[in-house]
Amino acid sequence: MGNKSFLKPSDLPVPAGAEGWESIYPYYLVFQDKLMEQENEKFWFCDSQHWPTVFKPFETIGGEFAVKCLGQYNARHLMIPNANGIEFRVHLGYLYMSPIPVPEEQIAERIPHFQERITHYFQNWDTKLAEWKERVLGTINELESLEFKPLPDMVPMEDILSGKAKDGTEVLMENYDRLIQLAYQNWQYHFEFLNLGYIAYLDFFNYCKEIFPGIPDQSIATMVQGVDMELFRPDDELKTLAHLAVELGLQAQFANPDDPEATLAAIGNAPGGDQWLARWKEAQDPWFNFTVGNGFYGHDKYWIEHLELPLGYIADYIRRLDEGQVISRPKEELIAEKDRIVSEYRDLLEGDQLAMFDAKGQLAATAYPYVENHNFYIEHWTMSVFWRKVRELSRTLQGYGFWENEDDMLYLNRTEVRDVLFDLATGWGVGAPGGPIGTIIWPEEIERRKKIVTALKTARPAPALNTPPQTITEPFTRMLWGITTEQVQSWLGNDEDAEEGVLKGMAASPGLVEGRARVIMEADDLSQIQQGEILVAPVTAPSWGPIFGKIKATVTDIGGMMSHAAIVCREYGLPAVTGTGSASTTITTGQLLRVDGTKGTVTIVDESAAPIVEGPGAHSHHHGVDAEQPAGQPAAEPAEVPANV
Repeated sequence: MGNKSFLKPSDLPVPAGAEGWESIYPYYLVFQDKLMEQENEKFWFCDSQHWPTVFKPFETIGGEFAVKCLGQYNARHLMIPNANGIEFRVHLGYLYMSPIPVPEEQIAERIPHFQERITHYFQNWDTKLAEWKERVLGTINELESLEFKPLPDMVPMEDILSGKAKDGTEVLMENYDRLIQLAYQNWQYHFEFLNLGYIAYLDFFNYCKEIFPGIPDQSIATMVQGVDMELFRPDDELKTLAHLAVELGLQAQFANPDDPEATLAAIGNAPGGDQWLARWKEAQDPWFNFTVGNGFYGHDKYWIEHLELPLGYIADYIRRLDEGQVISRPKEELIAEKDRIVSEYRDLLEGDQLAMFDAKGQLAATAYPYVENHNFYIEHWTMSVFWRKVRELSRTLQGYGFWENEDDMLYLNRTEVRDVLFDLATGWGVGAPGGPIGTIIWPEEIERRKKIVTALKTARPAPALNTPPQTITEPFTRMLWGITTEQVQSWLGNDEDAEEGVLKGMAASPGLVEGRARVIMEADDLSQIQQGEILVAPVTAPSWGPIFGKIKATVTDIGGMMSHAAIVCREYGLPAVTGTGSASTTITTGQLLRVDGTKGTVTIVDESAAPIVEGPGAHSHHHGVDAEQPAGQPAAEPAEVPANV
């Protein structure tokens, strides 16, 4: 008999050296002894999809803003009938979430409010989305304008003459407060449309399940796919630049992309180099405000500041073009596949059902691209500027002796940074010879916190805590994180048909392939991936696009049908199994895997097993027929639809 529950938070061992870890996070983010009974009655799952590594204190801001703002749209803006927001806590450095249901007796009274509000959005979708973009870009421009310059030795004479009567410390304080508020502002905007995208998709999804009881989740996802998404634009820009480099015969200049200065200088000196550099310059704004991480950590590297990243991807594309490979996404085939499936299901309907299917499908297809596109504007672009400004302030404060390294400010929480600014204003303002008090406090405290964060990193997070509910209904929890009733039981080992060496997850993108595993724990290791390997990771970031042309399939620990890994793999025509719970810690690099994205299974094959014919992998870019089964949409064929339709 399997388990009924996961461990309680208090049952998890604290890694050696991390004792007292609670003290580095704000009180409202950690489990409280006085609330232990209530908190242990809730089911918590770990969101390692967005927060795969331990939080430094300042970085909790991303989790706080993102999850709070997600929740406010469910609970306060849209009045979603059956789902409020998601409570969240940091435990042992990782983020845990607990969806809040709406009490049965309140559901009915929310329905008319919900209808009125979403109708307003869906009827004015294009205008509202255009206004959204304008507001978001306004925030980004204002973030760019913030400065955190060191203070002068004396107030300039012109400030005396103008009667300004301020010393400049107010600029640091106001700009810091503004920095936090602007990030918060764009996170509020972020969810205005995101929840609607999920609602439209979910509504279509549920309707399809109702009228076609046997329909696979993938067929529904395929019916809204194949769109041109802005999230793919950075990667598409790199492909354009690779094509241009080949056209101009500049391949030889890309021998050492890890040295951007030398590479760009060599291109500039080569015939046709000017033309390429002009196009390169053009691509950067805004598309290089793109991180290999996910925008939630101070250490995430952005292309615009690490030009070796885009240059390395371009060099790889050039190599593949010279080998005669096709590097473009199979857009036309995806659209053809989408049209085929839509028309096969439409043929089974008539009258009101057909009209309803068309209307809901159209709405989902309109709203769906936003589910990925917003990601570029918020997680990538907004947070790129945000972290750049955080580092600028940290460097300025480092200059006053508050800490040793330029990004040590990340070990303070954001309220403590305000205290540091007041401390600086006082010490500097009164001309105290020893400088601010914090210079004797913080270096030592930061050292202590670094040891705690390092110790917390030695343990992988528990996938969930406490007893799971009978059923899980909250739409984000199911669609984005892949936390379904079945999946949670599988993590607990309650799978009736569990087999040795087989991991089960979401059938997130169809196809069947075999290949060697490459386990990637963080973005910095992406360069290790070899052509034709299978990517296994706790989670993939949307910005890993350039490697999707190299790999055969993707396997992740967490993620649902609408996770970035699932969406990106469908758009690149690669099989994917998401939400396996433990693939990244069970599988080792080099093992032979069989990934069945149609069934949602990953088999660790014996090293000497005979290979199967390769299915739709990195190069074929089509959902062809595989050795063992069609890699397309098995239940999409009318013949298999139940007779009662």
